[in-house]
Amino acid sequence: MDIQLVTDGLKFPEGPIAMADGSIILTEIEGQTLTRVTPDGKKTVVAETGGGPNGAAIGPDGKIYVTNNGGSFHWIKQNGLTIPGPTPPEHKGGYIQRVDIASGKVETIYDSCDGEPLNGPNDLVFDKQGGFWFTDHGCGTPDGRKHGALLYAKPDGSHISRPRGHFISPNGVGLSPDETVVYMADTQLGRLWAFDIESPGVLKAQEGFGPGRVICNLQGYQLLDSLAVEASGKVCVATIINGGITAFDPNGTTEHFPFPDLITTNICFGGPDMHDAWITCSSTGTLYKCRWPRPGLKLNFNA
Repeated sequence: MDIQLVTDGLKFPEGPIAMADGSIILTEIEGQTLTRVTPDGKKTVVAETGGGPNGAAIGPDGKIYVTNNGGSFHWIKQNGLTIPGPTPPEHKGGYIQRVDIASGKVETIYDSCDGEPLNGPNDLVFDKQGGFWFTDHGCGTPDGRKHGALLYAKPDGSHISRPRGHFISPNGVGLSPDETVVYMADTQLGRLWAFDIESPGVLKAQEGFGPGRVICNLQGYQLLDSLAVEASGKVCVATIINGGITAFDPNGTTEHFPFPDLITTNICFGGPDMHDAWITCSSTGTLYKCRWPRPGLKLNFNA
């Protein structure tokens, strides 16, 4: 696969959004900003978010919604790479933010669910009804870590729920093309989960003892990050250690596309035919573009 470097010098990029004007808006987790990258590689700050902006998506109102982990990583500099380390002791939790693209105004719309603080919101995806599924990655503690969850919320601040909890490290989240399944990647397990949807924000009762269906567990030591879904229904998950993108078929088979960073964190699709893909390679602070072999799934909202 031919890949093109779009820009470098980013401070742990994530959450790319392919905008209608051809630019990419992404988060810089270490830099605590939303940043626009134009096709010529020029960077401008859209908003200062504070904390640790991770996932980002356009909502039905044309604003950008950000899953902010609240600064849940201590940053390690090693051999020219930036690596996320333990959760700092001053970390108090994360939140969901709404950002006006034109003005850069940032609002916090959720910081808790059922009276419990959000630990480390990570990724999100909007459904056709305008609500969004999002993951809480959890966070580290001196004795181990706080578990994460799969949640659902409405962008107007009126509703947040936790359909599934007690996961080790929820990360990427996406919807099947017909929106009957929500997929969730668990970082530490190297596992892609699938949950059948009963109605917007509500999951079907799971048969048996598992919290969901396991699509695949990657072999060896591979970690999973954020994801995007192809029009065909394949789920493309950024893969850490075995740096690149792993495409999971719902039948459990996989295909790996390597990228030059062991901490490859996200992919988004765009362009007239949805074959353009942008990939964040975070430890090297780079954004790449390539032609994906299959079209990506068009998201419900854009700007």
